[in-house]
Amino acid sequence: MEPRRPNGGTLTRLTIDRLDGHADSVVSVAGEMAGEPLHFLDAGTDKLEALGAIPVEVSDSVVANVVIGRASGKADTLRLKLPYPHQAPPPSAMGSRGKAKGASRLRVDRRFTARPDSATEARVEHENELAREVGRKAQETPALWQAPFTRPRSAKVTSKFGSGRVFNGRVSSSHLGVDYRGAMGDPIYAANRGVVALVDTFFLAGNVVYINHGNGLVTGYFHMSQPEVAIGDTVEKGQEIGRVGATGRVTGPHLHWSARFGALTIDPADLLSLGPPFVTAPATSKASGRSTATARKSSARSVAKR
Repeated sequence: MEPRRPNGGTLTRLTIDRLDGHADSVVSVAGEMAGEPLHFLDAGTDKLEALGAIPVEVSDSVVANVVIGRASGKADTLRLKLPYPHQAPPPSAMGSRGKAKGASRLRVDRRFTARPDSATEARVEHENELAREVGRKAQETPALWQAPFTRPRSAKVTSKFGSGRVFNGRVSSSHLGVDYRGAMGDPIYAANRGVVALVDTFFLAGNVVYINHGNGLVTGYFHMSQPEVAIGDTVEKGQEIGRVGATGRVTGPHLHWSARFGALTIDPADLLSLGPPFVTAPATSKASGRSTATARKSSARSVAKR
């Protein structure tokens, strides 16, 4: 598995190798990790590789289970347990007052820190379920891209995935996305080819667009002033899909970029480093950062039954 010591929210690569030299040939491979299916692709040199995700709120370990079907009808079962011990942050990572270094400290209107009423909490949970459902459907969709993923904006990153937030002196939850600087009306681009799965207005995220890229991957674009796509649209990598805004529970205009593997939230920045066998076309881009490559239907050969 790569990386060897992933954090919560990490997109990982699982590899099965040394499949050659067995008289009983492989006819199928299926697996799951953290409740999500693993879709193995031919990685060459008798290797298979699949993407998997570490849950954001991982407990003590994550387990991957894989079953390899043989031509004779026999099956080999593989099990990988990734321990995830609970450890306190080292002193070097803490500030003088015991708070994590790098946390954003903001003073905002009390309405942003007050606990929502029960109706609002129910609405937020319903909207979270809509996003999880998009992720589950992405697990049933073949990969729709060939080229590498790209940033949705070429602007400065103002907040990374997992960074802490301290509002009015109180620690808030970790930041589950990547924020890009933007002025009202600045363009937002699709990170890769896919199908628009959801366009809606959420309480926290404001105007949102979710794109199903297939192979379990989904990207989300939050706080838009104006979405420019509709559910069911096929979008290409680098296509403009909306405009930067300040809708939802935010203090100013910016783009919040999110990603999921199935129902699990992941760091969208991990998508930018995906390579073969998940990427099968070279990256080409203009100086502006927008892609000029047109992704066609993925030719990656899946050996996992979906």
